[in-house]
Amino acid sequence: MRKMPPLRALQVFEVAARQLHFSQAAQELCITQSAVSHQIKLLENHFDTALFHRKGRAFSLTDKGLLLYKEVSRIFNELAEVNQQILGQPNAAVRLAVFSSFAVKWLIPRLTSFRQLHPEIKVRLDMITDEPSLSDSVADMFITGQSQQQHYFQRLLHKERLIPVCSPGRLQQLPIQDIDALWQHPLLIVDEGPLGLDWHNWSSANGIVIPSHCQHHLFSHVLLAIEAAIAGQGVALASDFMVESDIDNGKLVALPLPSVNTGFEFNFLCKQRRLQEPAIATFSHWLFQQTIDNV
Repeated sequence: MRKMPPLRALQVFEVAARQLHFSQAAQELCITQSAVSHQIKLLENHFDTALFHRKGRAFSLTDKGLLLYKEVSRIFNELAEVNQQILGQPNAAVRLAVFSSFAVKWLIPRLTSFRQLHPEIKVRLDMITDEPSLSDSVADMFITGQSQQQHYFQRLLHKERLIPVCSPGRLQQLPIQDIDALWQHPLLIVDEGPLGLDWHNWSSANGIVIPSHCQHHLFSHVLLAIEAAIAGQGVALASDFMVESDIDNGKLVALPLPSVNTGFEFNFLCKQRRLQEPAIATFSHWLFQQTIDNV
């Protein structure tokens, strides 16, 4: 009977496979990068196969490496749950990985009600800018664009729709009754391509040609474009849910212009077997109640 793989090497492998970056794995584990490489080498020698493809500084998992990562993640997660059950420590602190735009403009304003209802549950928000690795080592719950993930419970929260908005003051100075009037205003563009993905998708979906003389202001994030619109600097395209409260508060006005569905969906995900954990069950039930009218 062949001996088991070294446990320490499996722990290091799980982090390295999740990060796909040896130096970042070393930082998370508080060891050196050479120590990470040494543990990975031990594991590859044990299995007599490569676990990573290496191209310069870039790493990706081989087929066998991906298989091992999935199983090691599952086993470590189950061990953590057993440890918690044996110690009799119910998890009243949960981590939610969520896009910054969704958190700042929609979730955080509503969290006060959750904390008033359930002060015993501590929710930590971890901001993400890209789709995260779905792992309990990253977060307990996720609000993400990912879907149909094996062993994960999924619930649709919102289908993204972009709408044109500007400040009431700007609209009063230069009314926008039709498309032609829009070109008198600067377009606030999220800097992803010549016209930004937002305005590019909007114009393509609605068969509208944006004049070359139209003034543009560029921003690295949609939150900045929204704040610029509130400050009266031009017209922004924003997800309807993100500007809902700003419209209700009179900071922004939804313009009588076409919208565009991006096809992006915000989904709630957590491990299927963890859905009934008290803290996760309580938070997810509250979250679904908040979104029931918005899907």
